[in-house]
Amino acid sequence: MKLKGTREASHADSWYDGDPDTLSGQLDEFLSRVPDSIDGSGLPIPGAKVVIAPHAGYSYSGPCAAWAYKSLDLSKAKRVFVLGPSHTYYLRGCALTKFAKYETPFGDLTVDEEIVQALRDTGKFQDIPSQGDVDEHSLEMHLPYIYKRITQTFASETEYPTIVPILIGDNNGAEEKEFGKLLAPYLSDPGNAWVVSSDFCHWGTRFSYTAYAPGGKVAEIQSLARRAARPTNPPIHESIKQVDQLAMDAVASGDHTGFVDNLKQTKNTVCGRHPIGVTMAALEELARESPGQGKYRFRFVRYDRSSLVEDVADSSVSYASAYAVV
Repeated sequence: MKLKGTREASHADSWYDGDPDTLSGQLDEFLSRVPDSIDGSGLPIPGAKVVIAPHAGYSYSGPCAAWAYKSLDLSKAKRVFVLGPSHTYYLRGCALTKFAKYETPFGDLTVDEEIVQALRDTGKFQDIPSQGDVDEHSLEMHLPYIYKRITQTFASETEYPTIVPILIGDNNGAEEKEFGKLLAPYLSDPGNAWVVSSDFCHWGTRFSYTAYAPGGKVAEIQSLARRAARPTNPPIHESIKQVDQLAMDAVASGDHTGFVDNLKQTKNTVCGRHPIGVTMAALEELARESPGQGKYRFRFVRYDRSSLVEDVADSSVSYASAYAVV
């Protein structure tokens, strides 16, 4: 199947600034706020070619995403896989783009047709409907950051990596492991970098998620009623942070099954849980094949929320950034 056309930057001028100069200055500002070293290493972290980063509007999640992108090591990248969840249509399994290029305010990113065709030839992937691709933000929100980091890494456009956009659907744990096993060889390739698109807890009645751990006891987690009195032990935002921390700890453990079990327990609304799960499963495959201390596990470097919820009528979305050395 021949890839055709260019996917427009449909969220420019709404979710982020569409003017290239203004956007470049904003991303530079976000990146400048990140320290020059993390975990005792200068940035980018050598070998950190896998990151988790949020995908909300840049005014909300852009500063958090900068921590992932400043950590990302693109020095050997020939292509960048971008894995995101589907918000625009129900997807079971995984799906590949039909577009040949993705537009950004800085210029177009070229889709790696050879890799996309190789994945399509496995018979395991669907095609992303063209309109669903255009409407979807989980992939697009990473492209300006990817383009910015590419220009900071490579001197010539002839060296710019291609991209491999993949939507990861609503799969169970066993299915995530199967896709992880299929993608593990690509993850192990030194020429491939990997961006996992995910926000964390979406809390509030508008998200149908008002989980609260009274006294900080997650085993007693309950849903707050719309007219419930404002809880203070702990405040709601601290309970949200606790639930998110458990999810992040599960991701950082490297245990894919543990992550799946954690979400079953708390019902945390991590919207990119399936892209994270597939990537964790792939990292587990690599860890089994070549155990390496300090490798194949995510390390979280930043956690933010859109607001600090105190009342049931409030809402918030959580953002987290992490990297993994491969």
